[in-house]
Amino acid sequence: MAKDPRYVGNLPKIGIRPTIDGRRKGVRESLEETTMNMAKAVAKLLEENVFYYNGQPVECVIADTCIGGVKEAAEAAEKFAREGVGVSITVTPCWCYGTETMDMDPHIPKAVWGFNGTERPGAVYLAAVLAGYNQKGLPAFGIYGKDVQDAGDTNIPEDVKEKLIRFAKAGLAVAMMKGKSYLSIGSVSMGIAGSVVQEDFFQNYLGMRNEYVDMSEFVRRIELEIYDKEEYERALKWVKENCKVGPDNNRDDFKRTEEQKEKDWEISVKMALIARDLMVGNKKLEEMGYGEEALGRNAIVAGFQGQRQWTDYFPNGDFMETILNSSFDWNGKRAPYIFATENDNLNGISMLFGYLLTNTAQIFADVRTYWSPEAVKRVTGYTLEGRAANGIIHLINSGAAALDGTGEQTKDGKPVIKPYYELTDEDIKKCLEATQFRPASTEYFRGGGYSTDFLTKGGMPVTISRLNIVKGLGPVLQIAEGYTVDLPEEVHDVLDKRTDPTWPTTWFVPNLTGEGAFKDVYSVMNNWGANHCSISYGHIGADLITLASILRIPVNMHNVPEEKIFRPDAWSMFGTKDLEGADYRACKNFGPIYK
Repeated sequence: MAKDPRYVGNLPKIGIRPTIDGRRKGVRESLEETTMNMAKAVAKLLEENVFYYNGQPVECVIADTCIGGVKEAAEAAEKFAREGVGVSITVTPCWCYGTETMDMDPHIPKAVWGFNGTERPGAVYLAAVLAGYNQKGLPAFGIYGKDVQDAGDTNIPEDVKEKLIRFAKAGLAVAMMKGKSYLSIGSVSMGIAGSVVQEDFFQNYLGMRNEYVDMSEFVRRIELEIYDKEEYERALKWVKENCKVGPDNNRDDFKRTEEQKEKDWEISVKMALIARDLMVGNKKLEEMGYGEEALGRNAIVAGFQGQRQWTDYFPNGDFMETILNSSFDWNGKRAPYIFATENDNLNGISMLFGYLLTNTAQIFADVRTYWSPEAVKRVTGYTLEGRAANGIIHLINSGAAALDGTGEQTKDGKPVIKPYYELTDEDIKKCLEATQFRPASTEYFRGGGYSTDFLTKGGMPVTISRLNIVKGLGPVLQIAEGYTVDLPEEVHDVLDKRTDPTWPTTWFVPNLTGEGAFKDVYSVMNNWGANHCSISYGHIGADLITLASILRIPVNMHNVPEEKIFRPDAWSMFGTKDLEGADYRACKNFGPIYK
């Protein structure tokens, strides 16, 4: 695969390790074809179901030979290192020599599928090698099919497929983050704890580095015109033709002049170009004589402080954050640039997790308000019904959210959020038509700007998540699967106007379990660990749990059915009755993956 133009280096691959009984003179020879075919079947499955962020199928690398002992294991490891493998899956239909054939790289996520058959004991090898991994402190996922198969059966059972794909997606996300940067543009916004960058977390848990640029760099690049001027003119023209300006809600003495508003658009577009260039670079800048600026910061995710040192004087970052997080801009459809409001790097990483697992745009949101049925009835006279009957949570960001969050993209007649490579021109048009760019509230944003105003369509399955850090404990992830819901227009208007109606709103209802944090909607809101969350399309809680376990990040609340939870085999050694407690103990025991 050619080098990816957005990030440094090639995209990580998945390595498939076919292990085999090393005994010659009949045993190994009888298993060679079956074992290698098993590896090929797994590679085919993953290449058809797992995709890089750019829509290309994941690339799998199979060891040159079956692995019957330590020399062949070393040869496979050497090939994987040469090929850029970031995820390892071992497969076998038979008994093999556990510690002689295992993958020993401590930084590569690993899983083992032991064929459930009676003719040859692949499942026995699975148990033996997992015991070896556990003894060595190298957590590995065990995949054991529920039903016995006949020897030579090349079909992959559905339960095995689900686990292989879930592990592959999570492992690939881990590999994609390694070596990349989080770029902080500015510092801490309004005392928000999530804006405080803790480098040890990024380095030890994610394998990432931290880069920092002062917000004054925007001023320098704007004044010295360090951006692609041809693209700027094209972008500004596109904005004027496609971005509808909504009503100005500011009182007359707080309104900006038309001349100021025009200037706000110009600066907002330049900010978007500059932020993107800061993240990933731009060869055009080198042609202009700015070779250092052309390099970028190899950032897979970034955040912008904004409030208040920037927004008290300059246009806010709402348009910049909105368009970067969206799956399209003036250049057409393209992969989102994950970009956190208020430099909330913990929410930025939550967004990154969801993005890498789904390849879809993520919605940054405040977890603003729990509206009980009684409160809605009192304020609006309306009785909540359907999915909303037990109450709703108002998710709303202070002026920015990916345009994909409108829910105007459709598939099979239903609202969805698609990967950018599946977008149609009609999808893009409808997202823009459903959005107004409102002159920013100058009580909040004295320097003006344009906030993004839309209402997310109801009926979409979504997952909200949030990464928090607790002193003495470390990072903790929380997850809530649920649905977006529609309210009658007049009810939405009453509730929305109690906040700031120039901002994007999503009405969310979590799936309730009747227990713990999910006994009711209020408890979900009450147990949320911070003021922000990331909204991802689809019910991806199980994928997030698998990803978190690879990174040794415990999950403190979720509403994922127990049968979908997939963690390394070692986790069961820390208890099988209380899975949440076992997760905490296992993560503490093994510690961060890059420690």
